[in-house]
Amino acid sequence: MTFKSLPLSVREVKATEATLERIYKAAYLGLRNDSLALAAGLLPVEYRRLKELDQMAELAEAKGRADSEMENSQHLLDAARNGDAKAALSILQHVHGWVAKQAISVEVEQRISVIDALRAAEGRVIEGVALPVSDRATLPVGARDALAQQRPAQTIESTDAKANLRA
Repeated sequence: MTFKSLPLSVREVKATEATLERIYKAAYLGLRNDSLALAAGLLPVEYRRLKELDQMAELAEAKGRADSEMENSQHLLDAARNGDAKAALSILQHVHGWVAKQAISVEVEQRISVIDALRAAEGRVIEGVALPVSDRATLPVGARDALAQQRPAQTIESTDAKANLRA
């Protein structure tokens, strides 16, 4: 296998006014790193080298970001002043660090009498109704669930009793 050499063309990178303007516009749009370099017409390596050698490139990027942030902040502030509640809430949260309360405190003061509770329980027991298993469909949902939970236990007990009788 033979190795073929690739032609190498070295591009000279200078911070011309046009290059700085492209960097500014890309930063204004919110692009970062490699995306910013490519949008400005530079290779990522060239852009990094340009920032190291010429501080104007870094300044153009910072100025683009600052101008974009200022314009968007002004739009958000105008919307909040015109009655947009979401815009106002967004400013409070992201600029001023405001956070809504996460917990709700509910205080209920109630005194429970043990004697009254026992009387109420006794009344519920006395008023209780016993139905045959065939009438399960007429039971309220909670009673059906309670009956369904009791049946397997009765089946297990009766199975154990039969096993003890056989032994």
